[in-house]
Amino acid sequence: MNSISWLELSWCALPVVLVCCIYFFWNGKITEVLYASSRMLIQLLAMGYALVAIFNQPSPWISAFIVLIMLSVAAWIAIRPVKHISGILIPAAMALGSAVLVHLSRSLFLVLDVEQWFAPQVLIPLAGMYLANSMNAISLSAERYFSELSHNASTDSAKLLAFKAAMIPQINGLLAVGLVALPGMMTGQILSGVSPLVAVRYQIMIMTMILGTTGMASALMLWQLSRNHTTKTS
Repeated sequence: MNSISWLELSWCALPVVLVCCIYFFWNGKITEVLYASSRMLIQLLAMGYALVAIFNQPSPWISAFIVLIMLSVAAWIAIRPVKHISGILIPAAMALGSAVLVHLSRSLFLVLDVEQWFAPQVLIPLAGMYLANSMNAISLSAERYFSELSHNASTDSAKLLAFKAAMIPQINGLLAVGLVALPGMMTGQILSGVSPLVAVRYQIMIMTMILGTTGMASALMLWQLSRNHTTKTS
């Protein structure tokens, strides 16, 4: 696969400019896009240099510490839509941690059968994908849950509707894969020269594990929220 020079990479600024122009002409906040894009650039560059060092000297302690940091950040981002609710961070972290740990273990030991669970080339990318998708699912489920309660829905009804809303992106992804789009991991492997049939197997693992992770994380989050709500109202 061809390497991308910094000059060639500069063309990627055009989509950011395009979205900024739309924000500007529609009286939106350009700073929001610029902040997010700048943060993405800095975070990815920092992670790239950090991963180079970690890959050269793998350590179970360092790998576990990195995943713990990723979990903490993911939990903090997940509660953004409902951050005004007190005590919401701990349930989010517990739901994320439990769901990701279960499915990450299955991926590493049962599907991939790795020799070293802490191998950063495998552990960190997988943990990142599972955490990112579960983070979004928790955000959607929590926001929808409290929205339904505010419209006088029962706890059980709010929980079900919130869970269904959280799972929409995953269900849509399962329906569209292979027909509408080739997912990121599969595309990356094909671009790097891996056989499409091998890439397909990896992608099946990723999509099924993400489905399970997001479903379990959302369910655990909603279970905790509904239990707390029932306790307060009883």
